[in-house]
Amino acid sequence: MQIIPYLFFPGTCREAMTRYAEILGVEAPEIMAFADLPEEDKAHMPGVADDAVMNASLNIGSGTLMGSDEVGPDFTPMAGSSVNIVLPTAEEAQRVFDALSEGGEVRMPMMPMFWTPAFGTLSDKWGTRWMVMAEEYEG
Repeated sequence: MQIIPYLFFPGTCREAMTRYAEILGVEAPEIMAFADLPEEDKAHMPGVADDAVMNASLNIGSGTLMGSDEVGPDFTPMAGSSVNIVLPTAEEAQRVFDALSEGGEVRMPMMPMFWTPAFGTLSDKWGTRWMVMAEEYEG
């Protein structure tokens, strides 16, 4: 069994997932656009832009982050949850935190906590909430 976070974006999925791959140093995301749908399926989705992302998949370590563009009129930004990422060192956690927070909002600056040498929270410029931390203290 595996839990896979699935994020929705207001037309910025390709940009966000590509940037996440760059920041995290992983392979570019696999992206399927609505243009890739068979014509008979596209016929059921009038008005959806061909370049809108139907599904994106980004492999990160042993996990996966998925997403798509919300093509309906009722997009609401992410709230009430965060994507948590654990990095091997405090330095790497700080680097990722800084990169993800560019153009976004730092909700809690990176700082040592009793369970980790580095922890911080942010909302990135695409509206995704992140919790970034270093692996636990040894001891």
